[in-house]
Amino acid sequence: MEVVIIGAGLAGLGCARVLHQAGIPFLILEASDGVGGRVRTDRVEGFLLDRGFQVLQTAYPEARRVLNYPALELKPFSPGALVYCDGRLHRVADPLRQPRHLFSTLFSPVGSFADKLRVARLRRQVCQGSLEELFRRPETSTIAALKAQGFSASMIERFFRPFFSGVFFERELASSNRMFEFVFRMLAEGDAALPAGGIGAIPAQLADSLPPGSIRTGAAVARVEEGKVVLASGEELPARAVVLATDGRETARLLGKEEPFPTVACTCLYFAAPCPPIPEPLLVLDGENRGPVTNLAVVSNVAPSYAPPGRSLIQATVVGNPPFSDPELEARARTQLARWFGREVEEWRLLRLYRIDPALPDQRPPTPDPLEQPVRLSSWLFVCGEYRSLSSLHWALVSGRRAGEAVARELGT
Repeated sequence: MEVVIIGAGLAGLGCARVLHQAGIPFLILEASDGVGGRVRTDRVEGFLLDRGFQVLQTAYPEARRVLNYPALELKPFSPGALVYCDGRLHRVADPLRQPRHLFSTLFSPVGSFADKLRVARLRRQVCQGSLEELFRRPETSTIAALKAQGFSASMIERFFRPFFSGVFFERELASSNRMFEFVFRMLAEGDAALPAGGIGAIPAQLADSLPPGSIRTGAAVARVEEGKVVLASGEELPARAVVLATDGRETARLLGKEEPFPTVACTCLYFAAPCPPIPEPLLVLDGENRGPVTNLAVVSNVAPSYAPPGRSLIQATVVGNPPFSDPELEARARTQLARWFGREVEEWRLLRLYRIDPALPDQRPPTPDPLEQPVRLSSWLFVCGEYRSLSSLHWALVSGRRAGEAVARELGT
């Protein structure tokens, strides 16, 4: 075997795709029972439950390049959101994409009229230039960047904080303004969408494009050495090159580092309901920041295939890993959601509660330039993954591609 890739997440699959195109033999070792890493979907009682609420931003350049969008049957969210504040839900839409909601957006209590003009200005700014240029702009925190733009406390607290804390999984908006601007640009240039078969359809599509037998699941790795990989079972696999495409904690273990790469956590609750609490495919935000739920989506409004006929699937995201038992966290979430939707919440049935730790790499400054972060550690050892770059499906795929290209150069192919 020329190359052994450890980890069948998006980065590992992206690396394998490059090697396959270069004609380099490889084997992917995956400790779990399937591909995708965190990008997995479980089927429970006919419902599709993504392991944590995730979406595909259709504007991701790397996703556009490597994925077959029509085959994924992507179902988009409506641009904008519903924000709960002052005792009811208020619509905040993108007037450029939904001009019919211009009036309700301009006069909602989520920010001032001047804030809406600042959003338009921010949109123009983040869409200018290349992505490479965006990630080389001066860096600060997201909250500092929003204040520098002149956004009011109301706009920050009622929209930006609940929306982007659900993106970065931290409430302080301490994440890099570069990542904030990247996400804002992707939202402006495309849709947030779900594959009809669940988010796990994305890694499944990548895996299906690889040679049969090139992925081995249930294969935990004990250690790596020059020229070979040693499995937990004691089996040794020879390899001219090894690629670590695992998450930050596992990579730190394999590299012998005492301190793992910093990460953040999230918790996701899925409920089955007899009917949807809202009729549209919109994200609902906690504009009061009272928690524990940061955002909610009726997933089956977006992609009906996520639920059996006549049923609705609702996800609620909680930032971090709260120190409550599962029943207590569920009870707190229900109390909050009953303020939003009334007594119908009593009819919702909890399907599953996911505590995902790690969920994402910590994106606080300073963040690396994702196109300059080294992927070659030695002549035989390579690394990739969003924890070494930046978070998102896009940067995971880019990191894997860069590692695959580096391996191909090293092997002279």
